[in-house]
Amino acid sequence: MSGHSTFQPQNGIVKWMERRLPIIGLAHSSFVAYPVPKNLNYWWTFGGILAFCLMAQIITGIVLVMHYAPNTAIAFASVEHIMRDVNWGWMLRYLHANGASMFFIAVYIHIMRGLYYGSYKEPREVVWILGVVIFLLMMATGFMGYVLPWGQMSFWGATVITNLFSAFPIVGDPIVELLWGGFAVDNPTLNRFFSLHYLLPFMLAAIVGLHIWAFHEAGNNNPTGVEPKDAQDSVAFTPYYTIKDLYAIVLFMIFFVWMAFMVPNFLGHPDNYIPADPLVTPAHIVPEWYFLPFYAILRAVPDKLGGVLLMFGAIAVLFVLPWLDTSKVRSNTYRPLGKQFFWIFVFVCIALGYLGAKPAEGGYVIASRIATVWYFAHFLVILPVLGLIEKPKPLPNSISEAVLAKKGGSAAAAE
Repeated sequence: MSGHSTFQPQNGIVKWMERRLPIIGLAHSSFVAYPVPKNLNYWWTFGGILAFCLMAQIITGIVLVMHYAPNTAIAFASVEHIMRDVNWGWMLRYLHANGASMFFIAVYIHIMRGLYYGSYKEPREVVWILGVVIFLLMMATGFMGYVLPWGQMSFWGATVITNLFSAFPIVGDPIVELLWGGFAVDNPTLNRFFSLHYLLPFMLAAIVGLHIWAFHEAGNNNPTGVEPKDAQDSVAFTPYYTIKDLYAIVLFMIFFVWMAFMVPNFLGHPDNYIPADPLVTPAHIVPEWYFLPFYAILRAVPDKLGGVLLMFGAIAVLFVLPWLDTSKVRSNTYRPLGKQFFWIFVFVCIALGYLGAKPAEGGYVIASRIATVWYFAHFLVILPVLGLIEKPKPLPNSISEAVLAKKGGSAAAAE
């Protein structure tokens, strides 16, 4: 899509460098001259927001690790040391802890945008699959990071989640022992999680690079789902969308900073300010908020193995989504039924998040089971059938036609 670089160096040093390592030309063709559809809306800015979140997490994490001690005897105290004694340590810790939540807020919006506009459909299947891989790595990184403060919820969350692998016959117990580094959650477990939590963000950055490369080859999707037909359907990424992305990032930063400075513990759990105690079980063990929908699916099934399989299946189904949706129309903008079922699906996901935070009893369990059935039915039944029976609205002939029609409609409404 981006083609060969059109960058023409004027400076002698740059010319010398370009002949040997054309990195400036690569950056120019990828982030300056790269053509993007002219009708991208603000939902497309969350890719840039996610890149900002990843950089913020890596930078704050590198500084925090200079003062953190991955040892069960002093891990909790080292976090308190960061908060109280390290210059600006409290700010770095709050930015890092809330940055994880900001990361997941942005990625959930990014995923839902992809689902609504059909960004997983041909020729962008690999882009979507790499995105799901990034999501999985984020979840693993977030879970391991939550264990590091070694508070009550850290310890018991690690105990409950790692124990899930024991549900698998034959291989389950060896996997659990490998994760623990022994026969209980203890110092070797903390060391393993610390090492992986530090390593995975760099793997994440590498996969993000592949993700960007993949969608540069396939080209951006857009709200109409219609591929650009000529130069009139596209504009250069810079300055048009760099300005738009920067504006969105600034707005997101305002929200991020407000969370970190004004309500830094709003999304956390108070039990994590109590040192880990293997002899005292919290009354209600819950993971971080961004895992709650999957936690609700896990608890919706009375059988342990069945719950674990469904929980992993809730993510695995995303890998095959491009082949489950049978509709020839990408965007739900032109799919009346698809649009309705999409918003029902969003409601179900939010409901699962709410139910995951509630006790596994009574009506909460029944509601979790209903929501779980609908979650899987959306991908395995509704999308395949809907593509066969739905009558979509007529698609525009080009992106320019859709943009002009929208402007014409707005002008007519104003008159």
